[in-house]
Amino acid sequence: MDLSRALPPPISGRREQIATRITFFAIGFASGAWAPLIPFAKARLGAGDGELGLLLLCVGLGSILAMPLAGALAARLGHRWVLTVAAGVMLLVFPLLAVVSSAPGLAAALFGFGIGVGSIDCVINMQAIVVERGSGRPLMSGFHALYSLGGIAGAGGLSALLAAGASPLAAASGVAAGLLIAAAAAWPGLLARADEPHGAHFALPRGIVLMIAAFCFVVFLTEGSALDWSAVLLRTTRNASAAQAGLGYVAFAAAMTVGRLAGDSLVGRVGRVRTVVIGTLVAAAGLGLAALAPGWILPVAGYGLVGAGCSNVVPVLYSALGRQTVMPESQAVPAVSVVGYAGLLAGPAAIGLVADLSSLMVALLGLAALLAALAATARRLGGAL
Repeated sequence: MDLSRALPPPISGRREQIATRITFFAIGFASGAWAPLIPFAKARLGAGDGELGLLLLCVGLGSILAMPLAGALAARLGHRWVLTVAAGVMLLVFPLLAVVSSAPGLAAALFGFGIGVGSIDCVINMQAIVVERGSGRPLMSGFHALYSLGGIAGAGGLSALLAAGASPLAAASGVAAGLLIAAAAAWPGLLARADEPHGAHFALPRGIVLMIAAFCFVVFLTEGSALDWSAVLLRTTRNASAAQAGLGYVAFAAAMTVGRLAGDSLVGRVGRVRTVVIGTLVAAAGLGLAALAPGWILPVAGYGLVGAGCSNVVPVLYSALGRQTVMPESQAVPAVSVVGYAGLLAGPAAIGLVADLSSLMVALLGLAALLAALAATARRLGGAL
């Protein structure tokens, strides 16, 4: 079957591009805004670190379960309907994250938050593929850059509100109001028609989509390791101070954001295959530097290289889902997203297990070897890139 015949006509209007950017920013903003509320939730529940960790997994669980359904519904009903309903779920749930004081209640709220986040994450990437394809030029890195900027703005903005004396509920309600404004602004440019009128069921990735999913798994695993293990590495093995320990992730996040902002131009100049090859090699070199260099300054620089290297790999891989013909996009995007989220959630725990059996340095070098393997096999993605 030639799946290219099932693809929608090109969409290249400025309105659709703006709506896609707004939605990426909004989902990043909401995700970032949750981070400053976590200590308040922990204090309300009187939860230990282990209990809190289990509760936080509810976000990932809700996201993973929602993605396949969101993709199928978007194929049948159109992107606009699914994105609007998912935004409504987030609007209702987010203020609850600031007030719920029981573990079951918080678990339910986080699960609902994950449903909203996962649904929007999946479907807006489906829209981004259509919009980029219609424009005839690289746009995906710029779209994903707005997610990164939104995360910075959400975390920073909510922290500023709390520092100014706002209650957690008031600050969370402000986030909900912001999401409502963003949803209204994006509405005209969200794709209303269905890409595949007969809908689509969830399917496991196969063929080239399976290879893209494996690449995403490793890159998301790398991103998760930077979030969860960079400070541990700097603090416990490089004797960094408590203030210095967080600089590894700051360098990673800043470099990733800058890399994505410049990514569309970079992809246009060097090509998609070279972007993946160079990006994974740079990230591998960065992890090697972080794992092996003495002191804390060079490891921080290493995490900056990891962020720069990873910044455009996933956007290029998502773009490739719009060119492959093995699976419909409504199946391919959710399948790859689920595998990627699995890497983000399970990867840090796997690194901890390897570190327990050997050392954190060995675990990070193993991850660097996986990234180098991606670089060596990237050309096998062939025409999909």
